[in-house]
Amino acid sequence: MQHTVIPVEDAAVATGFERFFETLRRITPREELSLTAASTLRRLERSGPHRLCELYAPEGVSQPAMTQLVTRLEKEGLAERGSDPADGRAVVVSITDAGRAAVARRREGRAQALSGLLQGLTPAEHAALVAALPALERLGDLVAEQPTS
Repeated sequence: MQHTVIPVEDAAVATGFERFFETLRRITPREELSLTAASTLRRLERSGPHRLCELYAPEGVSQPAMTQLVTRLEKEGLAERGSDPADGRAVVVSITDAGRAAVARRREGRAQALSGLLQGLTPAEHAALVAALPALERLGDLVAEQPTS
């Protein structure tokens, strides 16, 4: 396998993201949802119903693990299964109103905790974070556009 040279700035961005991800994990409420459950519900909220077989690879879990997760979410009333209108043999998973509410509570708890931390930044640091949001959104879009394997 050939290694490519990574620009120093890109390595610094990767390190910064890693540290920020750790921060988000620490401040995110854990009462209700695991990271994978929350991510799956956010995906369903953002882009609508998905076939079960489309959910496991983007979340980095096995198909049996995703099946178990969806079963648990269904029992908790956060997601529901139905038949695919295009192919009645296939199962699609969608988020319920209770699932949307759980995602909103998690988002609100994280926003409250993060807001407290943001108060410790200088106005220039805060403005720099706000200015970076469009680029972060675009980066997220680029990741979402990548084929999953």
